[in-house]
Amino acid sequence: MIRAAALFLLMWTLPAWAVTCENIRYEDNRYTICTVDPATEELRLFLNDTGGAPYGQFSAVDAALATEGKSLAFAMNAGMYHEDRAPVGHYVENGEEIMRVISNPGPGNFGLLPNGILCLRPGRADVFETLDFVDRAPNCTFATQSGPMLVIDGALHPRFLPDSTSRYIRNGVGTSADGTKAIFAISNNAVTFHEFGSLFRDALNMPNALFFDGNISRLYAPDVNRDDFGFALGPIIGVATPKEQ
Repeated sequence: MIRAAALFLLMWTLPAWAVTCENIRYEDNRYTICTVDPATEELRLFLNDTGGAPYGQFSAVDAALATEGKSLAFAMNAGMYHEDRAPVGHYVENGEEIMRVISNPGPGNFGLLPNGILCLRPGRADVFETLDFVDRAPNCTFATQSGPMLVIDGALHPRFLPDSTSRYIRNGVGTSADGTKAIFAISNNAVTFHEFGSLFRDALNMPNALFFDGNISRLYAPDVNRDDFGFALGPIIGVATPKEQ
């Protein structure tokens, strides 16, 4: 349970969409979190448009959804990418594998093992540590790989240091043990990996959580007046909702 002294609600969304986003404060840091129920909400990954060009921005995803009679209710960048915005690691969209699983260590945050994979299946969302994902071989409709893991079976990543001085704006996702809840978070001030992981483990009670990125982290959440814009993104995760008539 989050202690009232540690966590303060700053804003609560209107119930226009099933996605709920709110601004919170935890351990002297400010975050925006968005909670998604994958059983009732259309949570999807977006990379390229029908012409094969990367969407890059939330507005391009929203425009594409308009052709389906839908709109974007929430979105966030969802994994590391190369200069051409192709995913660094495993990526699956609509059941099609775009990029294979990368399980070996490497440079940068992505290669800071253990890293992990967010897997979306009908009615559920799960964050898996990569080697566990390979062993289980779940049939994901959508999947994106990133790293490092923030929380692994209730424990913080072993390389996270409480006294770290490396601070960035960071974003990521945690999932409940039964797969019925996904909580996306972005820091609104620069935080360490230890602080960000602690948010998911201790405040949000997520047994598994995955880091998406830092510094370029962005959020689209109209209910809290967020429509971040900047460098073109690679993978984007979002919730599509029927367009209001």
